[in-house]
Amino acid sequence: MQDSKTILLFFLVGVISFSLYSQDIIKDSIVDTKYREDQFYAGVTYNLITKTPSGFNFKGVSGGIHFGFLRDMPINEQRNIAVAIGLGLSFDQYGQNLFIGEDTSENTIFSILDDSVDYTSNIFRTASIELPFEIRWRTSTPTVYKFWRVYAGVKPGYVYWYRSQFKQTNNTVSQTKIPEFQKLSLGATLAFGYGTFNFYANYSILPFFKDATLEDTNETISFNPLKIGIIFYIL
Repeated sequence: MQDSKTILLFFLVGVISFSLYSQDIIKDSIVDTKYREDQFYAGVTYNLITKTPSGFNFKGVSGGIHFGFLRDMPINEQRNIAVAIGLGLSFDQYGQNLFIGEDTSENTIFSILDDSVDYTSNIFRTASIELPFEIRWRTSTPTVYKFWRVYAGVKPGYVYWYRSQFKQTNNTVSQTKIPEFQKLSLGATLAFGYGTFNFYANYSILPFFKDATLEDTNETISFNPLKIGIIFYIL
């Protein structure tokens, strides 16, 4: 997974560089009255978690890389209102102090790591395939390639890989089978901005965990991620 994230970082840098130059280029002298907008996207986010138990804190790096393709389908003659549906990938990690392990009966253990526990990292990582759907408004025309946009939608997804990993000196605990973890996801999304750089937010309507409680207090654990960052649209 580390190698694939490095590749994705290089991919994202390439996308941003291409987007910065391509936005200023008029592609043809012939006006395309059937143009489509913003069919490829790439983004980076800082990942927060809402609906957390008492004592929960972030520790370490929490972020994500997201990219994919959206089929833009204008629904009015001016072509400034459209819907879009597509396919994407998302790679996320959450550095925090919720330990996830298992007892001798292979039941999941959830506990908060307090200051008395010395550890180097405790990270939850996921890799997802997503099916974004957007309703789009923009100020583009057949000859204007920098414009205002507001895109709102939903993003169903499926987590095809995940791992919770706790590390301390001479000890590593990795969990890749957590019955309480929900592989299906559903996020409400919003993107708005002008030109290349656009604000992006994705709030998870479905929680990470179902029927999960802290070992000591029986407090319910939901975990609803909130991803905030920037997104780049091209072509």
